[in-house]
Amino acid sequence: MRAILAPYDKSGLISFAAGLTALGWELYSTGNTYRILTGAGVTVRPVHDLTGFPEILDGRVKTLHPGVHGGLLARRDRPEHLAELAQHGLVTIDLLVGGLYPFRETVASGAALPDVLEQIDIGGPAMIRASAKNFPSVLTVVDPADYEPLLTSLRAGEVGEDQRRRLAAKAFQHVAAYDTAVAEYLRADEPFPPVISYAYEKLNDLRYGENPHQRGAVYRSLGITPGATDGVATAELLHGLPMSFVNYVDAGGAWDTVWDFDQPACVIVKHAVPCGLATGEDLVSVYELALAGDPVSAYGGIIAFNREIDARLATALREVRNPMSGQRQRYDVLIAPGFSDEGLAILRGKSKDLRILRARPPHQGGQRVRQISGGLLVHDVDTFRPEEFDFRTVSRRAPTAAERQALAFAWRACKHITSNAIVLARGTTMTGMGAGQPNRVNSVMLAVRAAGEQARGSVLASDAFFPFADGVELAAAAGVTAVAQPGGSLRDDDVIAAADAAGMAMVFTGARHFRH
Repeated sequence: MRAILAPYDKSGLISFAAGLTALGWELYSTGNTYRILTGAGVTVRPVHDLTGFPEILDGRVKTLHPGVHGGLLARRDRPEHLAELAQHGLVTIDLLVGGLYPFRETVASGAALPDVLEQIDIGGPAMIRASAKNFPSVLTVVDPADYEPLLTSLRAGEVGEDQRRRLAAKAFQHVAAYDTAVAEYLRADEPFPPVISYAYEKLNDLRYGENPHQRGAVYRSLGITPGATDGVATAELLHGLPMSFVNYVDAGGAWDTVWDFDQPACVIVKHAVPCGLATGEDLVSVYELALAGDPVSAYGGIIAFNREIDARLATALREVRNPMSGQRQRYDVLIAPGFSDEGLAILRGKSKDLRILRARPPHQGGQRVRQISGGLLVHDVDTFRPEEFDFRTVSRRAPTAAERQALAFAWRACKHITSNAIVLARGTTMTGMGAGQPNRVNSVMLAVRAAGEQARGSVLASDAFFPFADGVELAAAAGVTAVAQPGGSLRDDDVIAAADAAGMAMVFTGARHFRH
């Protein structure tokens, strides 16, 4: 039995090679792998003993030869294939250990184009594909985690077809993910190519998917965009129960929202929608304001901060009581960029179930992908911030400086609320919101009801235009003093007239913030 060992990642390889040698395998290898194995005392021959040809072009060509590919591709169930090998002095190869150049890591290092091109592997993918194609006869290993299971099967005297198929499938996926990264790099500024693929690596199985009868798993991105793997998927679980599908979805929404604000911020999310949101200089006060925004919905929610949690904030999270129930507030997930040692110790004492996550800030910008039946939708992430909009006053009264600040905050919050989105705010605190309604006036009604007395003197932001004046009239009756909305309705004049009749200020943004 013969094997070619040529992985870039050498972890575990010496032990695996020694195991194969003990089973009587004849080993071949290339370049640096050959030097490492021989240096460790493993009996291995150079691959040019198979090809009869030296490595050329600085190693660009070393395995692209019938001495390698004939041995990998020959079908053992066809005597004519074996006879043809013998005619040309070639032998069968029964196992390939492959692994590709560090292309992603090279790109991430900021390397120049010539250096990146040298990390596009040619011989490696060719050998992996050839051996995986012939998996009934040839074993293919691309993951060091498969060394020991394979040795166990070989020692038992048989590698079953299921195991061979799994190894082959893993090999083809390994090459596909690699090629996806190369294509992503080379297409550069072409955001929507005619054909596109994405690569992800499995991190963990979930207990179940969105509901107990659904299976699920969490994957991390293998994209080459800087920060592609940052965020909730790769967050470190410091305490509490394992994350569920719903936990990840809600935590992802909270994490994206809280990092849309430059000031210290706190967001509380329930069912993927922010129900409490505030910014300010003192995080304890910010937390209390966010909780007060909707204390009913906050129970069992996900809470996120964009600053490190110290002992003082941790104490508040543990001790502050819900304004409605008077009981200590309960959360399912707490996520932040960092924790002081004392703060983490305090939080671990809050609940054995509380999931505490430390995560890197999410990548800003880029694209968002959503699956639909039969395909995908791909679009640019909504990165517009209030300072990028021209808040054009269309009412008789212009907003005051305080109203303008609150409108900017509410407008930013709008893009994280499910459409039709209505946000009420006082200062930089969300006091009420309405989301996901099929008509805008219902969203206004929900926002006003959630805000209660806090609606009076608040401002309102709407993610899209008001088609009729009724939404503005309902807000005015609740005491809202100013409105930000995109404008563009056929009945803009009626909507503006309703604002003027109530003495409200109204600004048009000229763009909308839909989130579906």
